[in-house]
Amino acid sequence: MGVRRRYPHVDRREPHQPLHVVLMIGEPDQQSVSPEDGAYWSIETNDLLRRLATSVSGLASSEAASRLAKFGRNTPVSTSSASALAVFARQFRSPLVLILIFAACVSAFVGDGQEAVIIGAIVLASCVLSFTQEYGASRATEALKQRISRKAIVLRDGAECSVAAEDIVPGDVIRLSAGNLIPVDGIILDARDFNVSEAVLTGETFPAVKTTGRSAPDAALTQRTNAVFTGTSVRSGTATVLAAATGTRTEFASIAAALERQIPETGFARGIRLFGYLMTEIMLAIVILVFFANLMLHRPLIESLLFSLALAVGLTPELLPAIISVTLARGARTMAADGVIVRRLDAIENLGSMDLLCTDKTGTLTEGVIHLDGWLDVDGNPSTDILLWGRLNATLQTGLKNPLDEAIAGAPGEGVALAAFTKVDEIPYDFIRKRLSVVVRNKDAEDLLITKGAVQNVLETCGFVRTAKGLEPLNEVHRAAIDEKFRRWSADGYRVLGLAIRRFEGQKTFSRKDEIDLAFAGFLLFLDPPKKGVKETLAELAQRGIAVKVISGDNRYVAAHLAQAIGLRADRIMTGEELSKLTKSALFAGVQHTDLFVEIDPNQKERIVQALRSRGRVVGYLGDGINDAPALHEADIGISVDSAVDVAREAADIILLKQDLGVLVRGVDDGRKTFANTMKYISITTSANFGNMISMAVASLFLPFLPLLAKQILLNNFLSDVPSLAIASDNVDPDQLHRPRHWDIRFVRRFMISFGLVSSLFDFATFTFLLSFAHATEAAFQTAWFVESLLTELAIVLIVRTHRAFWASRPSPLLAWLTLAVAIVAIMIPYLPFAAWFGFVPLPLPVLAGLVAITALYLLASEATKRWFFGQESRARKTSLASQRSFLDRLVAKV
Repeated sequence: MGVRRRYPHVDRREPHQPLHVVLMIGEPDQQSVSPEDGAYWSIETNDLLRRLATSVSGLASSEAASRLAKFGRNTPVSTSSASALAVFARQFRSPLVLILIFAACVSAFVGDGQEAVIIGAIVLASCVLSFTQEYGASRATEALKQRISRKAIVLRDGAECSVAAEDIVPGDVIRLSAGNLIPVDGIILDARDFNVSEAVLTGETFPAVKTTGRSAPDAALTQRTNAVFTGTSVRSGTATVLAAATGTRTEFASIAAALERQIPETGFARGIRLFGYLMTEIMLAIVILVFFANLMLHRPLIESLLFSLALAVGLTPELLPAIISVTLARGARTMAADGVIVRRLDAIENLGSMDLLCTDKTGTLTEGVIHLDGWLDVDGNPSTDILLWGRLNATLQTGLKNPLDEAIAGAPGEGVALAAFTKVDEIPYDFIRKRLSVVVRNKDAEDLLITKGAVQNVLETCGFVRTAKGLEPLNEVHRAAIDEKFRRWSADGYRVLGLAIRRFEGQKTFSRKDEIDLAFAGFLLFLDPPKKGVKETLAELAQRGIAVKVISGDNRYVAAHLAQAIGLRADRIMTGEELSKLTKSALFAGVQHTDLFVEIDPNQKERIVQALRSRGRVVGYLGDGINDAPALHEADIGISVDSAVDVAREAADIILLKQDLGVLVRGVDDGRKTFANTMKYISITTSANFGNMISMAVASLFLPFLPLLAKQILLNNFLSDVPSLAIASDNVDPDQLHRPRHWDIRFVRRFMISFGLVSSLFDFATFTFLLSFAHATEAAFQTAWFVESLLTELAIVLIVRTHRAFWASRPSPLLAWLTLAVAIVAIMIPYLPFAAWFGFVPLPLPVLAGLVAITALYLLASEATKRWFFGQESRARKTSLASQRSFLDRLVAKV
């Protein structure tokens, strides 16, 4: 199933005996099934039903509700979300917050209580801001998760009903079929060709065959052939299962720590980590340099320490975690409104970075509403027998539900007398045979095996052909005629299934071994036309730098016909047979120049995605079937739909509420907006803070006093962060949505240095103005520079938030008003009653006017720097892309 990327292998060489609590409901002495009594998989079925106080018809709804209250929700780990108090307390674990608390304690220890109170108040205000953002984001995320909760078919009150998987309790009877994720640990009451993928628990790639019966009490997990386990998935067949253990009492929960989803680090998360390293290096350098330099200048130890710590904290964007959380959560809410549910918040960045989409065709490129357009005999003539047999096969099978069977069941047809037949047996569909058989009995007590599936897979079971003349041996002439019709109809866009029959008398049970010497009877033709507007949607994806490749199990003729109809290249095709003969390096070279992968099996889908990712592409995979799960795991961004089978939905990172590429286009835009707004905050804070901190560090070495007090630095940092809270809602220029964007730590470093130096240049201009022209005192200097520093940090918000001229791109109303409000506070703060607490003094109007003029000049200089900087980046990117193409072309030619 390809789960190795998210679930590590677990060594199961020693038998494992988890704690299972199975209660005798209603008995005064609540018994438990323990190893001494015999584990539940070793107990005879009727005895276990008695112990669980249930029956093969399931529980009553009232009893299920009572047991849910007793046993709790069916989840392997506690689902109780963090309380508001816990989230608030978590804000104080930040190293930066701890540094500030240490600084406050030092101030209080040396007798500077006012300093300690001010630092403590700023710390508290910062933590409250961060808490409100993070807690609100977590609440929103939890609400979104409820929209995609998993369901299971359970017997309640003697009837089948759909129940949330978390509400299943011990004693429930569950129906399972191909594609289901198994929600409980339990034993099998009834099974037919039931194969389960247990790789999530055992690491074993091949499915395990499961049957009814009993296993030894000390049987290892892999030897319990009559039991199923939470988190595993049904590969093929059907079964009825009795739930014996749920929630934290399951095998899955007993090794949950080892099985916690090991999701590879996304490019965005890696970028944040590297950014943290960069900030730490700069922060340590500044702290050490400034602290020892001030000591050498014979300044007070405590004052020098507080100033150095404040510089370090002022440099770091301490609200970054909260900004990321709220930006991603807001992006998730926006995407949900557009029909895209995000299962992992950090997957939003991958969606925005995606430059290649691999997809099946049914439902995404086509309407997905399949119609049965023909029921034809071997000679190509309409046949009511073919329709009758096809409908019996489709309506009586109980395995994997699929749109082809629904199309057969809904097709018009007079005289199709289904009531004259009763079902005898069934041989379920699987992805190896690619066919499904149903055995029916008519009024004459004759049994008829009806097999339906892929034409070639049905033909391989046939020894005869049913013609107008009767049964004839299947020879090469017949095969060639069948193949010619199949090719012709497929080239016209039809999906073609073959149908064969065989009559039996007096046989009680049937298996795959009976699919032999069948008579090929005819064809079922289905039409799934291209989706309206899909051609335009593909063009929109191309405009956003996203190429589309089709990976389908359908034959090459149908795929090529569809590709031509929707504007994709139909001449670059690779079949599953061709792919199986390629070496890893040959596939690496070939995938880039192939647009249609056809007649592909599930494992080949995974290989294709691996090869594309190895070419440096950020690959999205859109699928909804069992056979899509490996590729969904392997892709950078797994995308499925709300109607997909359980195993596909669980493998996906993104769920589309509507199977429509147009929904995905909007999701890509939302993902890129989220990424752009996150990068805005990082760019704004690093450039402004870096410049100001460098200026203060340099000034502290040459001025006879500290350029800013520690509490002033912290207040400045706090106020400049307030508008940043609105960045999540900021407008994003359309040109930033036209291509995938990736985290680039070198870009961040270049940006920080370029704009930081411009900021420092104007800081030095401010110093010159204050000392040479205004003749400012120590308090006036600190007050004036506080105002100028805060105004420049606010101004840079308007510059850096867009690649355009700042007057040509309108910020969101909330960002604009918050920026304006803080700017007014910055100018007014020296005149407010509490100004003296921070060491501020009123500024003369000429000085204030000079500061505003310097800020205006800084704004224009930053705008000019921005144009130069992004011009350089654009030229460097084009040169890099040309170099990469040249290298890859040489590599492909060599292979």
